[in-house]
Amino acid sequence: MPLELFDTHCHLDLVSKAERPGVLSRARAANVVGCVSIGTSLEASRENVAMARAEGALVRASVGIHPHDAHLVTEQQLRDIDALSADPAVVAIGEVGLDFFRQTGDPDVQRRIFSAFLAMAQRRKRPILIHCRNAYDALLELLRAEATLPLAGLIHCASGPPEFIQGALALGLHISFAGNVTFPNAQALRELINVVPDDRVLIETDAPFLAPQPVRGKKNEPAHLAYTAAYIAQWRGSSLEHLAAVTTRNARRLFGLADKSATIS
Repeated sequence: MPLELFDTHCHLDLVSKAERPGVLSRARAANVVGCVSIGTSLEASRENVAMARAEGALVRASVGIHPHDAHLVTEQQLRDIDALSADPAVVAIGEVGLDFFRQTGDPDVQRRIFSAFLAMAQRRKRPILIHCRNAYDALLELLRAEATLPLAGLIHCASGPPEFIQGALALGLHISFAGNVTFPNAQALRELINVVPDDRVLIETDAPFLAPQPVRGKKNEPAHLAYTAAYIAQWRGSSLEHLAAVTTRNARRLFGLADKSATIS
């Protein structure tokens, strides 16, 4: 069986329309069979839905607003994201969550907006794609209080202490690793790799950001996912083929794409 890779988190809306065909062609050539292009604003969410509808089986969309902009979110924007989430091209709600690193706005506002997206995801029966930085205890506390368990979703760009990852797993979440796990100074991230069991591990590029070590300094894209996959496989003591198979199976199951030939109707 040929190698199949699934990129659970990339930002294809940040790729120019002129460059996009080349990016997608290189992804296919690099054995990427699926990717989710992530909504970080209402405008980005709309762009990703349109792209997913145009590109068919390779690209799916998520819709959401990044926690950095939580203080700018209006009730109308929440209604618009909710309406977008009903589109068949949309497989998840996100990128949403809590980020206390940059201290953008009031943390309580971030909590309120994340709660709204959490309720939306569960009402729409969509997995939630969670961004969490320097808010590990606060995130778990909110999810334990408000989520219906088990919670379908993932922690994007895994970070934090092992106890956070274990807590997220206990809630039902998957854990997605990005290219920064390959960086020389990322030992703390590498210590998380073997905390996650085979049935919950995922991989992502976060393209165009976080290009993995072999191509670090270049603009990242889904075609680079194999570098991260190979690195994680080595740390887990498994083959690349095994890591690719389990992460792709996990992604398809999480996003409701169990039939690999599924198309948007």
